[in-house]
Amino acid sequence: MGAGPAALCIVAELVEQGLTVKALAAHAPNQPWPNTYGIWAEEVESLGMASLLGHRWSNTVSYFGNGVDIEGLAPVQHQFDYGLFDQEALQGALLLRCGDVSWLIETAKKIRFLGSKTEVVCTSGNVYRARVVIDAIGHKSTFIRRPNHGPVAQQAAYGVVGRFTSPPVENGQFVLMDFRPDHLSDSELEEPPSFLYAMDFGKGVFFVEETSLACAPPLSWNNLRRRLYARLSNRGIQVKEVLHEEHCLFPMNLPLPDRNQSLLAFGGSASMVHPASGYMVGALLRRAPTLAKQLAKAIAIEPALDSEALAKKGWQVLWTPELVQRHRLYQFGLERLMSFDESRLRNFFATFFRLPREDWSGFLANTLPLSRLVLVMLRLFAMSNWKVRIGMVLGASKSKDQT
Repeated sequence: MGAGPAALCIVAELVEQGLTVKALAAHAPNQPWPNTYGIWAEEVESLGMASLLGHRWSNTVSYFGNGVDIEGLAPVQHQFDYGLFDQEALQGALLLRCGDVSWLIETAKKIRFLGSKTEVVCTSGNVYRARVVIDAIGHKSTFIRRPNHGPVAQQAAYGVVGRFTSPPVENGQFVLMDFRPDHLSDSELEEPPSFLYAMDFGKGVFFVEETSLACAPPLSWNNLRRRLYARLSNRGIQVKEVLHEEHCLFPMNLPLPDRNQSLLAFGGSASMVHPASGYMVGALLRRAPTLAKQLAKAIAIEPALDSEALAKKGWQVLWTPELVQRHRLYQFGLERLMSFDESRLRNFFATFFRLPREDWSGFLANTLPLSRLVLVMLRLFAMSNWKVRIGMVLGASKSKDQT
């Protein structure tokens, strides 16, 4: 169920395994995706999909000081290529791999489990049955059971693709994070922080986006838009032409689903958004083949497996004990970062990007084995100044009492 990146990724891999697949979605699978998807170039190269990048930058930087002098204006040079998927090309490539799959343009209303089969009842009254159903609708799906751990932190962003009175970033440059706060008042500095994510598309077109890493409740798009325009205005930059507006809002620390349920999930429905960075597309492309192979293998070995047993096989490979532990570590880290004010957060990220490149890039892509992830987090703690260390242990609200 679904027609976004997660759905197309898993459908393509299931077809590759020779399984009979039908897809059910509220809209056609070739409907343009509304958001942009960025990825570090090395990650997409390892997947053999670098040709699907629409843009690629070698001049990749961030601004947050040197970890001690947070007012430092010199950029941190990442020296690591970053890319942006050509959405149409990625979508087209995945659809081509989906072959002649039948796409049912329907809206699921209810799901019933009938032992060997799962039944999807649609608002139209039509009913479809399958050996196993995979929910790839996204994080808003109401069909997946998961525990309630309280408010869910969400990443929010408001962005503009357009032309400006002067370049908002250097020509040929990609800015991962610009936390410089010189456009904010003292009272605004007390509010949850946000940063600029920006890139040069060439030919006088730039993309600028004000992003809140994670907040509960999330920062509003109106607030982020006001901050973005204030940031640009402070630098003497005005928007001449808006070619596209982007609005992003998705959960960062959504609890893991109940892995004993008979409905399988993939993508946002399965809480696959990276809790510390917000990235997911790389994980979709890496983990879809493993899930599809597991399902194909289970059906081939035990043709009589029912929906519950097949779903359990899928959950076991989708969320292995190691992946669960890594997810929990990332969630713990995000909880701490959400308590940091602007100054402490900038110090944290300035230190984070002083880690060896293979460590910070693996952290952001969720490709580090658990043992190495723990060592990286310990190294980061050791490298941080005392203020950040206290915040990592106690959370900023409690650490203020200590200082």
